Amino acid sequence: MKFAKHYITKWHDTDANRQVRPSALVTYLQETANEHLIHLGISLDALRDSHGLAFILGSISVCIYKPLFSGEEIEVQTWTCGKRGYRHNRCFRILRAGETVVEATSQWALINLADGSLVKIEDMPYHVEPEEPITLPSLPPRLRMPSMAEMEQVGERRIVYSDIDYNGHMNNTRYPDMLCDFVPDIREKRVSGMVLSYRHEAAFGHTLRVFSTPTDGGYLLCTAQEDGTVCTEAFLQLSDISLEN
Repeated sequence: MKFAKHYITKWHDTDANRQVRPSALVTYLQETANEHLIHLGISLDALRDSHGLAFILGSISVCIYKPLFSGEEIEVQTWTCGKRGYRHNRCFRILRAGETVVEATSQWALINLADGSLVKIEDMPYHVEPEEPITLPSLPPRLRMPSMAEMEQVGERRIVYSDIDYNGHMNNTRYPDMLCDFVPDIREKRVSGMVLSYRHEAAFGHTLRVFSTPTDGGYLLCTAQEDGTVCTEAFLQLSDISLEN
């Protein structure tokens, strides 16, 4: 069964073009997923504190058909859309005045915080029936990344207080905006789609190296720790704002 939550988009979530920033958009999705868990009888805090479990995001793909602006009333829908072993699939949709403006798919895993082992989705302390999945044909189903040697290092990024969550690692919702910081001429662009694959957590105080290469429709980006451990791989699909207006 789909779970829905209504919001009014915030002015402070918008960028220089008055559009809701990618990280803020992903936050609306994940806050709705959190509310869905509460509706099912367990919060993220209770999952952690009472059961010693936590969800980690493996990947998320987001199609942004039309931009959102501040002060708009939106309905965010989420639902589970299948599971396989240790993988839990969740879909999202954002509607504005009944029109679908954003769709997303995501893959999650449940981990035991005591030893970092994966927990089968069937062992979760709640149950919900899955619904139909979403397909996003305009985005690649999986990332095919060049090696870091084939990409340009475009900068570095230290993980600071404003990035981290309760786990002491960079929250996954911070990555989209951070990656946009390394896109040339980003103020003339709109992120119309993104695919993010989370490979390894980035801890407080660590410094990430950021690599990038242009590709059809946007940029491929990669973040890596100083020892070469890849933290995140991503594709940002971009549209030229001047051509949309």
